[in-house]
Amino acid sequence: MAELLSFEPATGAELARLTIGNADDEVAAARAGWADWAARPLAFRIETMRRFANVVRQRHEAFADLIARETGKPVWEARTEVDSVIAKVDISIAAYADRTAQRRMDGQMGTRIAVRHKPHGVLAVLGPYNFPAHLPNGHIVPALIAGNAVVFKPSEKTPATGAFLVDCLHAAGVPEACVRLLIGGADEGRALAEHRGIDGLLFTGSARTGLALNRLFADRPEKMLALEMGGNNPIVVWDTPDIHTAAVLVVQSAFTSAGQRCTAARRLIVQDRLHDALIAEVDKLIDRLVVGAPHDTPQPFMGPVIDNEAADQLTEGFLDLLMRGGRPIRHLERPDAALPFLRPAMIDVTGVADRPDVEMFGPVLQVIRSDDFDAAIAEANNTRYGLSASLISQTPALYDRFWANVRAGIVNWNRPTNGAASNAPFGGVGRSGNHRPSAYYAADYCAYPVASNEADAARATIGIGLRDA
Repeated sequence: MAELLSFEPATGAELARLTIGNADDEVAAARAGWADWAARPLAFRIETMRRFANVVRQRHEAFADLIARETGKPVWEARTEVDSVIAKVDISIAAYADRTAQRRMDGQMGTRIAVRHKPHGVLAVLGPYNFPAHLPNGHIVPALIAGNAVVFKPSEKTPATGAFLVDCLHAAGVPEACVRLLIGGADEGRALAEHRGIDGLLFTGSARTGLALNRLFADRPEKMLALEMGGNNPIVVWDTPDIHTAAVLVVQSAFTSAGQRCTAARRLIVQDRLHDALIAEVDKLIDRLVVGAPHDTPQPFMGPVIDNEAADQLTEGFLDLLMRGGRPIRHLERPDAALPFLRPAMIDVTGVADRPDVEMFGPVLQVIRSDDFDAAIAEANNTRYGLSASLISQTPALYDRFWANVRAGIVNWNRPTNGAASNAPFGGVGRSGNHRPSAYYAADYCAYPVASNEADAARATIGIGLRDA
């Protein structure tokens, strides 16, 4: 049988071999099993999810070690991802009660209006590689609470983490028919997305794939489609006396997870008078950043990007900015051509008129200088994306203007662009999503509302338009 191989980015060593699956088989199994799961009381499904959280707690270190080795991220960061998997259960339970609560209202003639929610049926989940447990889990847990069955295809770059997550769900008592694992690459993902047996698809990943899915579902309005597609996110530094703190926030925004977060800052827009001091401070911090393998000592701030292909693409993207007239502040360094470790890069693109509006998914920060705050906001909005934006400033009035005028689904003040809270909605506008925010609002796309006009006994009259008997 055909196998999918997984490799450790930090070493190039083979990590796992998994058998490639078949979308028809997995969808059929989920279709056969979901009705029984949906018929279970909500309390039963919630209790099963609580058991899942306990299973993950028991396997915490093994799970974190696997995530770290398969993604290359530092083990401390992998541990926080496992913590997020656990925390998602209670957050999703609260969100389901809040966002899909039953309502009763008085109707006409002594009737009542009821609002309740039903699951869609079988939902496909396509997961990314940067948070291969946390992000798909953010779809899977709300979907299961609502009574759906799930067919989960993890990224072909992190299949072992996906398999571990599904095994934890089954160990907690989720019926195997209700959570199916589809291992494979682009062909298997396409087969799952195109499958007539799914009732919806929940996706986190690149804009390119998200746009393809949007086109695919254009003639399928009966199916739920939730897209989260990343961003070309701005961080604006303006009117702040604390340059060191601003630099720390910039570094955290741009380079945490080796820049492989959809909320990572891609563009630093800085007030002219602060530019030299801020860039010098960011440069000093970059010099101090430890880039290394997941279990290195001292603990690294960031690891490699996911693979050599990603490192090559980032290098090409940086060179493209140079060819367009960008001025390098720090070159994108790659110490070992055989491995995807990169040192963070900065490039001044203030004078580059035709810079590409793309998500450079790695540790590359573009710098734009500005001497006018309205022009800085316009530059922040100079993108088709709209996921995350942050303002670093000590002036509340500037934040009010920034919040009111910047186009993004996450707008932060004196905080990094990344690190979004799971107890709030997570999503963007433009090319960053299709108005189906996840995290706390995932409950909205995992169940649909049903309005019912109800009476205990049938009573009806026709008062106008009848001839006399």
